[in-house]
Amino acid sequence: MPEKKAMCELCPLRRYSERHPGSLVDRIWRWHTGWCPGWKAYQSSLQQKGP
Repeated sequence: MPEKKAMCELCPLRRYSERHPGSLVDRIWRWHTGWCPGWKAYQSSLQQKGP
């Protein structure tokens, strides 16, 4: 069964935030990642995959 992609990987707000640092969307995104359990799980999965 193919591996399911994390929502964070496909999130349009995250991609917009990366392209427009300092924007209102970027500030909201960064605030959101401070407490979002999905973002923490996504970061953990990236670390487990390695480079």
